[in-house]
Amino acid sequence: MYQFPIGVVVESFRKEIHEAIKEASKLGLDGIQMYGTRGDFVPEKFTAERRRELLNFAKDNGVKFSAICGDFGHGFMSAESNKIYVERSKRVVDLALEMETNIITTHIGVVPEDKNCERYKIMQEACHELAQYADSVNAHFAVETGPETSAVLGDFLDSLGSCGVGVNLDPANLVMVTGDDPAKAVHRLKKYIVHTHAKDGVMLKRTNPEYIYRVIPMPEDMAGITAFRETPLGEGSVDFVAYLKALEDIGYRGFLTIEREAGATPADDITLAANYLRKIIKEN
Repeated sequence: MYQFPIGVVVESFRKEIHEAIKEASKLGLDGIQMYGTRGDFVPEKFTAERRRELLNFAKDNGVKFSAICGDFGHGFMSAESNKIYVERSKRVVDLALEMETNIITTHIGVVPEDKNCERYKIMQEACHELAQYADSVNAHFAVETGPETSAVLGDFLDSLGSCGVGVNLDPANLVMVTGDDPAKAVHRLKKYIVHTHAKDGVMLKRTNPEYIYRVIPMPEDMAGITAFRETPLGEGSVDFVAYLKALEDIGYRGFLTIEREAGATPADDITLAANYLRKIIKEN
């Protein structure tokens, strides 16, 4: 039987965080992931006393923090804004360590295929600094897959010469945005994977991912398009049997963290996802 603990992004419940933690506990989940970049939980507002209270509350409910989300929504594609967000990202690392996890998930922006372009170099410089800081405290910035193929991301990470910047493998983002095969992505990125999201979805219209992430303007005749749709687990294009087998093949033992960003009944969808994953794990 596979040995994957199952967690959930607590914001997916769309409830106050203590209530969300209770929901995760009731479902028998092993872990939670929390945003460290929103509301009262940004490092500058989240006091040491409140951090201890929340950590103890999670422990009392039988769950641990699988990761902290350090995504500020900007990526690291601008040299000017990087001066701010690289430093803020380091403070999220400090927060994560206090919550007894060393994994910080984030989006870095769209990695260009052209390794000689200016944006590639800007992103390299920022990620190299993040990797150095993460290495110094035995932590990992985990880049969420999606806006580029696993091959492009893998080459970019190889260029950093460090595992301080690793991977949060989100299989749905791959199938929805790039059409990449999640199982093959696992093997390409195997030495970097430190966390995963359990999410599903379908691509509705193939398009340039840079339009979706608004790195370059979307043509007028494509304005308002819906390029993809997130679905409940098992109802999209992710082959979870093959995906989990690939994770097993590479010896991954980290979390499968359920993320549900759409739908009218998130608690029901999270329950469905947990049961779906448990079924695959039990059968294999």
